[in-house]
Amino acid sequence: MKYYLAPLEGITTYIYRRAYHTHYRPMEKYFTPFLVPHTKKDFNTREKNDILPEHNPDMYLVPQILANDAKGFLDTVEKLKMYGYDEVNLNLGCPSKTVVSKGRGSGFLIHTEKLERFLDEIYAKADVKISIKTRIGKYDADEWGQLLDIYNKYPVEELIVHPRVQQQFYKGHPDLDAFADAVKECRHPLCYNGDIFTVEDMERLKKRFPEISCVMLGRGILRNPELTDIIESGGGRIDVKKLRAFHDQIFQDYQEVSSGDKNVLFKMKELWCYLGTLFPDKEKQLKKIRKAEKLDRYEAAVEEILYFENVCNIIDKNSIYRNFEKGRGMNWII
Repeated sequence: MKYYLAPLEGITTYIYRRAYHTHYRPMEKYFTPFLVPHTKKDFNTREKNDILPEHNPDMYLVPQILANDAKGFLDTVEKLKMYGYDEVNLNLGCPSKTVVSKGRGSGFLIHTEKLERFLDEIYAKADVKISIKTRIGKYDADEWGQLLDIYNKYPVEELIVHPRVQQQFYKGHPDLDAFADAVKECRHPLCYNGDIFTVEDMERLKKRFPEISCVMLGRGILRNPELTDIIESGGGRIDVKKLRAFHDQIFQDYQEVSSGDKNVLFKMKELWCYLGTLFPDKEKQLKKIRKAEKLDRYEAAVEEILYFENVCNIIDKNSIYRNFEKGRGMNWII
């Protein structure tokens, strides 16, 4: 099975990717959080830092572009070629209201005539490989058939499908019947994305779709960075020592590039929004992380969790996700 790291804005930055690639089973591909076209000759500092090859060593990185105008998309492709990239990904999946209100991401899917004109132009003019990450519609899965017909007209490098509509955001369950339509009708290499959190989730997917050989992981890998190893081995304990090294590298790197405790803590609290699900019995310590306003307080709270777990090494992999599924983690960002 090939595994891809999904792009999550503000979280899967080069700092996260680099730490993940160092400490865990490398992904076959990593995707950047989306780049939005602009009129400047080069990328801004944040964008440039994220795509610089030297910040992403020894990994296959695919920059993702969020656009609904062909010129902006093509201009961004030309900038990326200057950094050595020969593959990009088109974001037709982001469900964010801010993005959708501008007719981008999954908000573009409802405008099928405009979408076809856009795809006509970018596939005719771009001299790089273009993959697509998509949802199955904006309002209803009935939109999916037409979208598949559209995608089949173009030399799509790879179609990455999250089988929800935009209106669902991340609620409910992925529509596996809609994904089955893609398996049957899609003329391009296909990758599944959506709600793979456990070994059992992967086994169910493989049982229904044995022909699928590629999966993109997002929230599942953020909750448990060891997920691919656990899937491939069929189980096993979480290596807390490895988790500590992974955390410490991210923490140190953010201190080097961010100014002030507040900015560093914002990034680390985002990370613990997901990692916290590994420690369902450590709510007191997790609350200290949420409330921390200084790095030393944050470090002390992390030490309480990771030192204890490293000594005991008793994380129950079968109960990792139960609290998150109840909505826990949504109140982390301060």
